[in-house]
Amino acid sequence: MKIESISVSTKKGTRKVQVVSANLVVNHGVEGDAHAGSWHRQVSFLSSENIEKTRNQGLDVTFGDFAENIATSGIDWKNIPIGTRVRLGETAVVEITQIGKECHKKCAIYYQAGDCIMPKEGVFGRVLEGGEVRCGDAVSLFLDSDPLEEKC
Repeated sequence: MKIESISVSTKKGTRKVQVVSANLVVNHGVEGDAHAGSWHRQVSFLSSENIEKTRNQGLDVTFGDFAENIATSGIDWKNIPIGTRVRLGETAVVEITQIGKECHKKCAIYYQAGDCIMPKEGVFGRVLEGGEVRCGDAVSLFLDSDPLEEKC
């Protein structure tokens, strides 16, 4: 399980731009990202496998196109329990707070990409411990102090 891509944007509802690394700030989110703030959806996750699956269905999409902050490999996010903690790299820890989301209207991503998988496949969390994360960093999952890696 690892980070495949990190993406940020300065405006909500738009595709994000890929970056090599980002700083996660406690109870804020990804530094410089439009979705950061004091709420429960500070960081968004999506699996790289779902992005690839969408690409294989004929859509011209890549990392960041669904407004996800972090795309990972090896994790089926929609089946991760709320409350699960995610260690990213050496120091950052994010607690999963929401699975999927309701879209009240079709956003720019839907019109640009032809579909948006975040409402069904994405998850969201809040930053408990900050730090720099980089593409290629390891990802581990745990509830309290119990590692879940073997179960994923």
